[in-house]
Amino acid sequence: MSIPVAPERVTVVTVAHNSLAVLPEMLASLPPGCKAVVVDNASHETSPLADLAQTHDAHLIRNDDNRGFGPACNIGAAQARTEFLLFLNPDARLGDRAIEALVAAADAHSEAVAFNPAITDGKGRPYFKRGSVLLPASARLPAGWPDADREVPVLTGAAFFVRRAAFEAVGGFDPAIFLYHEDDDLALRLKDQIGPLMFVRNAHVTHDAGNSTVRSPASAAFKAFHMGRSRVYAARKHRLPGAGRKALMSALMQLASPLTLLSARKRAKQLAFLRGVVDGLRAPASTRSQLTEPK
Repeated sequence: MSIPVAPERVTVVTVAHNSLAVLPEMLASLPPGCKAVVVDNASHETSPLADLAQTHDAHLIRNDDNRGFGPACNIGAAQARTEFLLFLNPDARLGDRAIEALVAAADAHSEAVAFNPAITDGKGRPYFKRGSVLLPASARLPAGWPDADREVPVLTGAAFFVRRAAFEAVGGFDPAIFLYHEDDDLALRLKDQIGPLMFVRNAHVTHDAGNSTVRSPASAAFKAFHMGRSRVYAARKHRLPGAGRKALMSALMQLASPLTLLSARKRAKQLAFLRGVVDGLRAPASTRSQLTEPK
């Protein structure tokens, strides 16, 4: 029996929501042999999306409503049978031999369970997730890519590479988190329950952040609401002291900023963030029901 090459050991899962402006380039960056699952969260782009998936031999799953990022990732991951999963944003693109570098790092560091590549933003600047609101400030790492592979405190969901067995062992993404902080939560559960998280210096991904969906004031407010609510939920889940108070203070300070007061768009966004925080504070701390769109 022949040994599978690196791309054949990986399933890429991406979540789309009116993402046709960026999804073709992402799918085109996948190497031959790499399986792909596209989970569509009720996009309006039905026929073009189906044609695109067929062109790239990707498995397309359609949700009748917007389930949120983490729940949609879980739906896509359930279709995978490969050793590894790579959750990749639709506005990201794999660099040359990125999959091979990630698999090689996983083989070399058998104790590690999940990995981030070296990510460059849309302007060519290195991006590195140094810490999380779910961790103390003392856990933050210096800015910039580490010089070599190393253990890290948390991972970003833009390009989240994980052993499928480990992902399934911790129950995948928390379905109670609609959007934002779901990657922090998953990374911390993997680290606490199974093994280390790692940064892989020789695997490169470009992430043109913020372009996975159509930009609009309504979209920005929708995302801000869920960012506020998810922050409260995730902080409570990880038993951070004063979680609700800190989230509320952050929302009020951002709303009172002169830059916010001078911009109608920023005011709408920060008001939505505040509503999300308040909504999260009102919810029972133990709630795990799927979050819905704000009324």
